[in-house]
Amino acid sequence: MDTRFLGTADLLEVPSVAVVVDVMRAFTVAAWAFAQGAEKIVLAESLEEALALKARHPDWVALKDGPPAPGFDVVNSPGLLRSVDLGGRTVVQKTTAGTVGALAVKEASLVLCAGFVVAEATARLLRTRGADCVTFVVTGEAGRAEEDLACAQYIARRTTEAGTDAAEFLHRAARSRAAAELAEGVRQGVHPDDVALCLEVDRFPFAMVATSEGPLMVLRPLGESG
Repeated sequence: MDTRFLGTADLLEVPSVAVVVDVMRAFTVAAWAFAQGAEKIVLAESLEEALALKARHPDWVALKDGPPAPGFDVVNSPGLLRSVDLGGRTVVQKTTAGTVGALAVKEASLVLCAGFVVAEATARLLRTRGADCVTFVVTGEAGRAEEDLACAQYIARRTTEAGTDAAEFLHRAARSRAAAELAEGVRQGVHPDDVALCLEVDRFPFAMVATSEGPLMVLRPLGESG
């Protein structure tokens, strides 16, 4: 499998297959939202779009980075989201890096959104689809986020070597700038368990596939049977 690891700004052409990685915390949060019963996640271009969608669909759940804000129901924290019942709900998610990366590759034939919590399911789907060339979009820190690069490299390795040990990759992620900022309270809208939850390998059995549905980019879970 031919792999590339690029930051969002480095995407000069539309990839055939893209795996968009945001470990801390957008796509860990997305996975938790599905685990809490969400039907789908709409990836918003901006905070304004997220609020407009929420205004048109009052039953949707609006989610953003940072501290709580008027109009938004929840924040981008797996530790905080895990106690929220999202059964059958649609979530609108806008984050600083993850959703931006996914929207940047929306024309790709296959777009997967991933973190460590869905690593094996993501690798399995890549194997099933027989992907020959995969672009991993490293969303954090303009493509330099160590936790995202470590996760992307782990998924790439696991796609071709199923027995790959996660320890080295998790160690790199745990020592990343993002992990330190979350642990030290530099970022807002954080639960003390967020870093640990972001580093749980294969917590969930589904991959997350983003597709265009009308004008919206929509993320849905896809299990083994999909």
